[in-house]
Amino acid sequence: MSKLIYITRKIPAVGLALLREKGFEIDISPKDRPLSKSELLKALKKKPYDGVLSLLTDTIDAGVFDAAPSAKIFANYAVGFNNIDVAEAKKRGVTITNTPGALTEAVAEHTIALLLSLVRRIPESEQYLRRGKFKGWGPELFLGEELKGKTLGILGAGCIGGRVAEIAGKGLGMSVIYYDIKKSEEFEKATGAAFRATPEEVLKEADVISLHVPLLPSTTHLINAERLRRMKKTAYLINTSRGQVIDENALVEALQKNVIRGAALDVFENEPNLARGLAKLPSVVITPHTASATRAARDGMARLAAENLIAFFEGRTPPNAVS
Repeated sequence: MSKLIYITRKIPAVGLALLREKGFEIDISPKDRPLSKSELLKALKKKPYDGVLSLLTDTIDAGVFDAAPSAKIFANYAVGFNNIDVAEAKKRGVTITNTPGALTEAVAEHTIALLLSLVRRIPESEQYLRRGKFKGWGPELFLGEELKGKTLGILGAGCIGGRVAEIAGKGLGMSVIYYDIKKSEEFEKATGAAFRATPEEVLKEADVISLHVPLLPSTTHLINAERLRRMKKTAYLINTSRGQVIDENALVEALQKNVIRGAALDVFENEPNLARGLAKLPSVVITPHTASATRAARDGMARLAAENLIAFFEGRTPPNAVS
């Protein structure tokens, strides 16, 4: 199958191998970083590409579609696709796909890792030790929290939120409550979670809030200053979804004023930049958007992205088409 595909950044070899086995010609950006908009447009104009494999760091809009008029599919190497103007793609008859499922376990486990690191103050105490400040055991040295019997509040009852709820409930002995736009019997059966009718009810009741919503206009700044004030003063906030779901400046202010006890973030509102003061707060655990950074997850995403392209050009409906 002689089809020409542009890949905006190198992905794991398993995906590339699948495409090459099917006879695809592949051009891969030589830059191991996100392309600027001008770089992306310039690259796409070089050849009549049949398809593009994009990353979540690529903004795919009308200008990009104009630069690659022959490309009839954009296979996004991500679960979310808020980086793509899906409405514009539909207007032009361009298919958009994503890679759901492949990173569920990785992101869920990272969420739990962030939670445990936060409540047991692991990064904070590790730095204390590395700086030579540890002088011996003390009865009140770096006191943290135990999670058994505490309440976890999930906002977003998708696959990742469900797996986090399952680990926390069955593994850590936490009670789980959740909010989503609709009640899910499947979610409740798998996790034992109890539905709450509004985000505010979850925020008020939970000891830990974990965010697992897609980025939409309705979820942008889902957590803002007002909603942070609705949380318990002893509560923790975890975000492994999208950075813009939290008003980051409001979060920094809330943590500085002890409105809530702590937060753990893998994603940020203006990546790669952090809100002023965030990194200096001892009550914050931060990781550089690595929740899905396992070999299994990243290989799985590469495989799904390749399979979406292959299915499309074989005349089949891509397994993960979103438009």
